[in-house]
Amino acid sequence: MTILGGPSEKVTNKIRNFAASDFRFVVPAHAAENRQARKRLNPLLNLVKTDGVPAKVIAVANQKGGVGKTTTAVNLAACVAALGRRVLLFDLDPQANATSGVGLEKIEGASAYRVLLGEGGLLEKIQRTAFDRLEMIPSEVDLCGADIELARSENHLHRVAQAMRPVLDSQRFDVVFVDCPPSLGVLTLNAFAAADGVLVPLQCEYYALEGISMLNRIMAQLHDTGVNPRLELLGVVMTMFDGRTKLAQQVVGEVREHFGARVFETMIPRSTRLAEAPSFGKPIIYYDKFSSGAAAYELLAQELLNRLDSPIAVPTQKVVAMDEPQAPAVSPT
Repeated sequence: MTILGGPSEKVTNKIRNFAASDFRFVVPAHAAENRQARKRLNPLLNLVKTDGVPAKVIAVANQKGGVGKTTTAVNLAACVAALGRRVLLFDLDPQANATSGVGLEKIEGASAYRVLLGEGGLLEKIQRTAFDRLEMIPSEVDLCGADIELARSENHLHRVAQAMRPVLDSQRFDVVFVDCPPSLGVLTLNAFAAADGVLVPLQCEYYALEGISMLNRIMAQLHDTGVNPRLELLGVVMTMFDGRTKLAQQVVGEVREHFGARVFETMIPRSTRLAEAPSFGKPIIYYDKFSSGAAAYELLAQELLNRLDSPIAVPTQKVVAMDEPQAPAVSPT
């Protein structure tokens, strides 16, 4: 895997800290040497002809709330779009935070709820945002009823995949990010059934480690039972990282030990500016493009695209946590 043209090495040998206002965060050392790359994206250097290449569907998921899931979905989508890719952000979370995070209103009937029940199509739900190459399927509170309604429907795990098919066939997008609810309910399982890969934001605290093995087992069951044979763990993103604490370093080390190369080298810092951006309806690169949070997500976007263009040759990691209940079996129907 190559990031910004540099060779990939063991993270412990090449990350370094640097001061950023009242906190610190880490980026790959060879990337840190290029200050201009951290400050600004240059789409002209990254535009890639993608005509005829199938869009990649990425589910951003973690059943634990408060780990930076929606923050990652919104900002990563915006940064990938800024790099020249055509991006669709699909808000599948009834809380609709991703919707408001890009400046769209939560309007009754605007979500995918009715489409998932067989009424209409997703293409009609797509809305433009104020940001180049970034479009959105918004959410709103009516999606709360989807878990109950879909569970009683035929092919209840394939409703999102079926609804997404015309969108993918239209070849309007290069990458689709799906912001999942903070649970392992029917909506999240539908996102997994439609996705090529799952990206897991993980907070740098020990409580965030609890349950990740259940998430991995659910993915393995969906893969092995034939619900989605192409599903894989695309990667783990460490969020809310504070390099001043030993705890954060220990959690990162433990996650890297279990997941190896699946863990992205770029880590997202704990940042006030990142927390402020959603209240203005802007991704961080449009709210404060020179902030440490913007720099981190820009680097993560480039690392993600490198990974999509040249998949890492590492099998999906399967972690078994001690003293954790087994995940319920998933039926392929």
